[in-house]
Amino acid sequence: MRVLVTGGAGFIGSHVVDKCLEAGYYVAVVDDLSTGKLENLPKEVPFYRVDVVDADGVNKVFAQVRPTSVIHMAAQISVSRSVRDPVRDARVNVLGLLNVLEASVRHHVGSFVFASSGGVLYGDVHEPASEDRPLVPVSPYGISKLTGENYLRFYANEYGMRCLALRYGNVYGPRQDPFGEAGVVAIFMQRLLSGREPIINGDGKYVRDYVFVEDVARANLLALNSKCEGFRAYNIGAGRGTDVNELERAIRSALQKVLGADGKQVDLPLPKHGPPRPGDLRSSILDCSRARMELGWVAVVSLEEGLRRTAAWFVSHRKLLASTGAL
Repeated sequence: MRVLVTGGAGFIGSHVVDKCLEAGYYVAVVDDLSTGKLENLPKEVPFYRVDVVDADGVNKVFAQVRPTSVIHMAAQISVSRSVRDPVRDARVNVLGLLNVLEASVRHHVGSFVFASSGGVLYGDVHEPASEDRPLVPVSPYGISKLTGENYLRFYANEYGMRCLALRYGNVYGPRQDPFGEAGVVAIFMQRLLSGREPIINGDGKYVRDYVFVEDVARANLLALNSKCEGFRAYNIGAGRGTDVNELERAIRSALQKVLGADGKQVDLPLPKHGPPRPGDLRSSILDCSRARMELGWVAVVSLEEGLRRTAAWFVSHRKLLASTGAL
């Protein structure tokens, strides 16, 4: 299998690349490095610095790589930025996707896997939401993800391409960037390691479905090899909710265990509460039964184990993070 991963130098994308290599696939990466990092990729992976908005550039990459499958991770990922600049969000997340889909048709790609989102599509849910729940995006980012799924459905019906959308929960793990619209796990670990207290928005009773990045990468491989026809969407999460107060305690515990592995007592700053963030969902949990039944996928890494592995990575990369200003 020849796989092209767009956004493959990013946090999730680079883990997907690793899994593809482990499976013995030929893998190439497209990334404009606006948020991705070359150091996330093995040196032997062919890399093309191209923005997916550049249709000619995308077509040239396809002509050179000749992929049989595409995993489309490249995206504008900030919800708040999408609100400030919905035109840019649509340019990257809709027109960029269309450029990659058009090139996929032109070069006879058989399977196309799209990084979608569970959190922004279902709205507030206090019980695990299945893929059949009504989709009610409220941000331009969420609208662009839903639009992307609708385009996948069109391309699947029109051209016979297998198109799968993976609706992620809150993904965390090694290589996550603590800057910008980063996940709370990376932000809290960065602050604790730099001696600053984590800031919990409002009462901290905001529930999310946290899923480890290696589980997500494995889901992408299973999707590539799926026998489904046409378009299909799958939730990819742990299927359980954790609020921010619980998460902060678990992150603190994971860091203390890693830093105090030699038996040394480790004191970390205590959290403080800030004002609530306008527009934050109170609860988002995913029902992943369809992925289990149709892809054979379940999240196997517990939150405790995932945070331990993430903490070990952040601690081992302290010098690098400090040199970039992250610590």
